[in-house]
Amino acid sequence: MTQQLDEAESVFAAARPRLFGIAYRMTSSVADAEDLVQEVWLRWQLADRAAVLNPEAYLATAITRLAINESQTARARRETYVGPWLPEPVDTSADPQVGAEQGAVLELAVLMLLEKLTPTERAAYVLREAFDYPYREIAEIVQTSEVATRQLVSRARKHLADERRVPVERADQHKLLEAFVAAAQAGDLAALEKLFAQDVVSYSDSNGAIRAAGRPLFGAASLAKIISGWAPSFWAGSETSFVEANGLTAVRLRKADGTYAVITVTASAEGIDQVLWLVNPEKLAAFQ
Repeated sequence: MTQQLDEAESVFAAARPRLFGIAYRMTSSVADAEDLVQEVWLRWQLADRAAVLNPEAYLATAITRLAINESQTARARRETYVGPWLPEPVDTSADPQVGAEQGAVLELAVLMLLEKLTPTERAAYVLREAFDYPYREIAEIVQTSEVATRQLVSRARKHLADERRVPVERADQHKLLEAFVAAAQAGDLAALEKLFAQDVVSYSDSNGAIRAAGRPLFGAASLAKIISGWAPSFWAGSETSFVEANGLTAVRLRKADGTYAVITVTASAEGIDQVLWLVNPEKLAAFQ
């Protein structure tokens, strides 16, 4: 019996990074992903493992179906969220589990767009784009036909392509973030406006825990004015350092009692088109 459990644990440990990667991309929450992985581990212990021909497929199916259900309940929970909701960032420089195998479908902006898909579309897209599952296997996991699965992935790809400009290279994103931080700290209105695309949008995720914009803010001129006005109080006395959040550069702001903000930007050829302010303390655990 002990040997069987040791074997079960060994199989599960090998699959765990992928299971976590699927669950995180499906839920955009580290805590929810960890809960789902734990639930699959409990199911795996109780399963008739001798009858399982392909343990990896069994575990991937279990985590994906649980994540589809979790995605449906999470949407209901977010209806009571105060202000804009953003995915929980992960430190991809320190957490190899999340970026395991492929770093695809990981950037915060992409996870935000995935929220607009149906849970089944999201699952099919994640399994295909991030983990390169064959369409036949995806169809079995999401319980549909292979033809329907191809349509799910195609619709998801089209949605993301329609909603998102071609992003700049990572090195350019880093440079633009550095320039943004310098201009924001200085309250330099002209420099900020020059960095922004005309239709830039800013999202502040606080869930009411601290004072922050309760709705998205739009437009280069108005956003530059607001950020330059915040500068004296928001940045004062902070220690800033650059970190890696979901595969892109972010800036971490800390004071004596710990990290109080993680900020990143997305950018295209037109300039910075999104500024993401993560200031909800519950979402900053990875960067404390």
